[in-house]
Amino acid sequence: MLRLVIQTVALIFLLAAPVLADFPFCLSDGCEGGVCDPVACDSVGCDGSPCGDFSGRAFLFAWPGNNACDLRLNFAEPLVTDRPDFTEASSTVGRGVTQFELGYTYVRNDDAGTDQHSAPELLIRRGIWKDWLELRVAYTGLAIADPIEDISGSDDLYLGVKIGLTPQCGCLPEMSIMPQMLVPTGSSAFTNDEVLPGVNWLWGWDLNERWAFAGNTQVNRAVDDSQPDAFTIWTQSLALSTSLTDRLGVYGEWFGYAAEKGVGGLDEQYLSGGMTLLFGNNVQWDFRGGVGLNDDSDDYFVGTGLSLRFL
Repeated sequence: MLRLVIQTVALIFLLAAPVLADFPFCLSDGCEGGVCDPVACDSVGCDGSPCGDFSGRAFLFAWPGNNACDLRLNFAEPLVTDRPDFTEASSTVGRGVTQFELGYTYVRNDDAGTDQHSAPELLIRRGIWKDWLELRVAYTGLAIADPIEDISGSDDLYLGVKIGLTPQCGCLPEMSIMPQMLVPTGSSAFTNDEVLPGVNWLWGWDLNERWAFAGNTQVNRAVDDSQPDAFTIWTQSLALSTSLTDRLGVYGEWFGYAAEKGVGGLDEQYLSGGMTLLFGNNVQWDFRGGVGLNDDSDDYFVGTGLSLRFL
């Protein structure tokens, strides 16, 4: 059932995006001169000047009805992070911007009798070349204790790029796509021993000034000790968030995994929630927790983290 939901969501976006979005025949950011499409190169900037405090073009495509300001990032606004929820943000950080996101998570599985600790959960996001392109590198260490033994070490390195596709326009979502992979650099106890590629489709809406709704649709290759060969795993998430004040936000989320047909024991589902607290526009602290919803899932998890943006 989860696989069917994921495939349906992906198919709707695949069919709608080429029809409703305008292709950017020029990839100029609108502030470097030259002739471009009228959306990207609007002569009136977002603050009354050609560039101001805004980025260049941060999305490859534009929905009908988007203006030049919709296609730009506002660096005067607070940072947008990929943590603490499972759902990744559908916007990039912007060219020349570096963002560090790190944290700690504790996971408990009562059936297996395991306690798992994950840190530093470091994600480095760097805007390169154009404002719509982001390079991503992630690393974490793991420590797992069970009734038989305790093991610890490094997990495989994550590499990816995030590509901004469309800004939001009314009921049409903000979207980006993220080719990604795990490379076998981890400790012997945790490495997958092979490159595992995947892709993540990120989408979301600002419902009003306070509320937002977002989701991710992923397809990745995976390995497991219970399976002789690598297999495909589908992932879906849905998140609803709100700002209680200008600095304090909360969210609730559902996410789940569904392995390809014939692979059992890996169909996990979780319900989670958390909060974020801003210290200025470039520092954010977060806290999260969640519970498993079925027998394949871990019982619960809690975690905390910090995000830093450098303009």
